[in-house]
Amino acid sequence: QVQLVESGGGLVQPGGSLKLSCAASGSGFSLYTMGWYRQAPGKQRELVAVISRLGSTNYADSVKGRFTIFRDNAKKTVYLQMNSLKPEDTAVYYCNAQKTITNYWGQGTQVTVSL
Repeated sequence: QVQLVESGGGLVQPGGSLKLSCAASGSGFSLYTMGWYRQAPGKQRELVAVISRLGSTNYADSVKGRFTIFRDNAKKTVYLQMNSLKPEDTAVYYCNAQKTITNYWGQGTQVTVSL
């Protein structure tokens, strides 16, 4: 069993930066593929970025060059550094841990990009 707790969301102006954190409890963190997803009001949840247990990454086209996902297995934490934020990045951001058919989700953290 893995529990995920996100933090770091908030209100930021366009062009600003935020760093999200997702702390995991339980065993086997290093074996999980970790991802960040987001869901804006009235829209489906979408993948933002994912990092495999070996450290390979993949990003949604909309965030490439602006967001960076990285993990610290010793701290059981995955991060999402978000730069050059845009109003369309406004959403609830969720952390995900996946291994084979097992999936865990965090409760989400709100990110609002606005003047």
